Amino acid sequence: MLLLTGGRGSRMGAPKHNLAHPSGASWGRHLIDVFREVFPEGPVQVLGEPLQDLPELPLVEDPREGPAAALRAWALAPSPAADLWWVVGCDQVRWRADALRAWINQAEALDPAHERWILARSEGMLQPLGGWLPAALRPNLAQARGASLRDLVNALPHLILDSGLEGWRDVDTPEEHTAFQDEVKAWRPSD
Repeated sequence: MLLLTGGRGSRMGAPKHNLAHPSGASWGRHLIDVFREVFPEGPVQVLGEPLQDLPELPLVEDPREGPAAALRAWALAPSPAADLWWVVGCDQVRWRADALRAWINQAEALDPAHERWILARSEGMLQPLGGWLPAALRPNLAQARGASLRDLVNALPHLILDSGLEGWRDVDTPEEHTAFQDEVKAWRPSD
């Protein structure tokens, strides 16, 4: 798992990765907990700022020039051995283990050799974050040019799948944050 935490969080009043998730952890920790439930032995790296509740995680410095530049920096940095990386933004806080299992199963069925970046199109929007990036494409990613994630996608072999999974619906504004908190209450039975 590669968790992007480099955003300033100016619209939310604080860095998103350290905001409190209704699970009791930070947003970043919630995503790591979901990942570890599905992949208990999978490596985790943080790209950007450390998490308050997991400061010991391996950290790759973000050059603060946008997510495309951050991913290129990560591609040049050392990382643990993995065939495939779940590259996820810290504001995609709707991911749950059942949805992540469904997503990896879909990706593995369509690209079992891990030759393409598997991305989603959700609600009509391309979602480069939350996708599966093969480790074998890291050298290509490091050399890719362009200022946007879309430029990186177009520079690498990829496959875009239409998906209705809720994980891609990120939280960017205080209003979306309130709506998300109300949504989570509906996930859990009343105490």
